[in-house]
Amino acid sequence: MSTFSRMPRWLLKIFHYPPQAAYRIGLGPLFGRLILLLTTTGRKTGRRRVTPLQYEEIDSVIYVAAGYGKHSDWYRNIAANPCVEVRVGSRRFEGLASPVTDPSAVADFLALRLQRHPRMMGAMLRMEGLPANPDRPSLERFAGGVGLVRIAPVYAKGQT
Repeated sequence: MSTFSRMPRWLLKIFHYPPQAAYRIGLGPLFGRLILLLTTTGRKTGRRRVTPLQYEEIDSVIYVAAGYGKHSDWYRNIAANPCVEVRVGSRRFEGLASPVTDPSAVADFLALRLQRHPRMMGAMLRMEGLPANPDRPSLERFAGGVGLVRIAPVYAKGQT
């Protein structure tokens, strides 16, 4: 069981408010280096749901991992409706989200995150019972429980 899944959801939701407020008052470029705002459509209510998430951008594609794994609300919303809106820094675009299910690809993502953010990722991995710099087989075993989503921008004709 993930450390995040043992945390009360209300506690995690409290962490949503500061990034949303920062984006709302125009500080998106400040937070946008690390955190984006993902808007999904609620699978039950049909309401728009905004979730701040850490991300990586690779070749103009956004990747986000779910703290609650595949049980995260936003992850399950994407499974029901893959059309999303992304705000990252001062950019805003619509995208098409798709789960990444190959453990090797998820492990590649985790390795990249570990390379780019060694302290933060090392701490997160230690919370999950792994060493701060795990070997590849350990990373692949861990990757099986990670909910990773790939978001490709969708552009209207004439837009780039």
